[in-house]
Amino acid sequence: MRLQRGMGTMAFGTGSKGARAAGRLRIMVLAGLAVALAACSEEKKVEAPDPVRPVKVTEISGPDRGRMLVYSGSVKARTEMNLGFRVAGKMTERLVDVGDKVTPGMVLARLDATDLQLAVRQAEADVSASQKQADISELAFKRAQTLNAKAITSQSDLEQASLTRDKAVASLESSVSALDQARNQAAYTELTSDKGGIVTEVSADRGQVVSAGTPILTVAVDGAKEVLVAVPEGDIAQFQPGKAVKARFWSSADLTLDGTVREVAGSADAQSRTFSLRVSLPDDARVLLGMTATIEVQTENALPAYSIPLAALAKKDEQPVVWVVNRESGKVASRPITVADFSDEGVRVTKGLSAGDLVVSAGTQFMKDDMTVRLPETVSSRFGNVNSLSTASVRD
Repeated sequence: MRLQRGMGTMAFGTGSKGARAAGRLRIMVLAGLAVALAACSEEKKVEAPDPVRPVKVTEISGPDRGRMLVYSGSVKARTEMNLGFRVAGKMTERLVDVGDKVTPGMVLARLDATDLQLAVRQAEADVSASQKQADISELAFKRAQTLNAKAITSQSDLEQASLTRDKAVASLESSVSALDQARNQAAYTELTSDKGGIVTEVSADRGQVVSAGTPILTVAVDGAKEVLVAVPEGDIAQFQPGKAVKARFWSSADLTLDGTVREVAGSADAQSRTFSLRVSLPDDARVLLGMTATIEVQTENALPAYSIPLAALAKKDEQPVVWVVNRESGKVASRPITVADFSDEGVRVTKGLSAGDLVVSAGTQFMKDDMTVRLPETVSSRFGNVNSLSTASVRD
């Protein structure tokens, strides 16, 4: 019995030691796994490649002579006539259309002249009656003179006959003037052109009742041509009468003329808030009415400036900057600049840049100082002006 108890005790002690050993083994295995996982994480973290971001760069060319003002307009005749009837009536004929050539004295349109012709007949009848009355008064005056000479009638009778004659003559003259006026009114039913030109607009047609003075046709008079443009109020101070400008035409890239500012509007348009500007052109057969023209002029007293793309402009600490690439070290650095204004080519910079600088023109939001830039070997030869672009790679 004692032996069995002792053996049981021994067996029990052996089982406890085995359990403790197994527990220690499991702890060691788990710790090893944790260390291995940590090592793998560190290895993966170290081996992760830096992100590469593509950007565009631009080489700065020489400075410009100032901002170029460019405005589009259309070619118009210096003189345009808005033609209308001098009397009211119903239009019965329109003999021209837009684009037709007209000559001096040419009939362009007609009104119904029935009523005005009746007025002429009435005036002719009044002249005839006044003429007869004047003849009768003249005979009566001569008779009164004869009787007065023989002392048959008094002097007052002679004076009365003289006044009656004068009144009849004045009435005749009034009737003649009324006849001339009636004939003129009838003649006004035909609309004619005083000068030669081209019809540019038609405002009325057959059957329409028009009042006196209502524009019916617009005629561009032959002769000098000019370009009409609209200039915003911010640039109108750059233009004065007599200023020389360049005129280019969309219909022909080779056609460039020297123009002169002839007229600057004294007030802005009520709707567009722009000022009308008229530029005189030299006589050239290639310039036709209605052609689209572009007026170019260089701003005066402007500081030389370098043009950069709008995407190259960035901001750092509330200051406009650009990111400049050092060709030798291949690193970028921010550089404060002074912005003069904005143009069609981008941003004009007066301070902070010089010819030959290489600036980042896209992806500036990813830039930071001392960031390494890897440029192609042909970068220096490929950038001839501000519009030359090349793709580079940037590594943090």
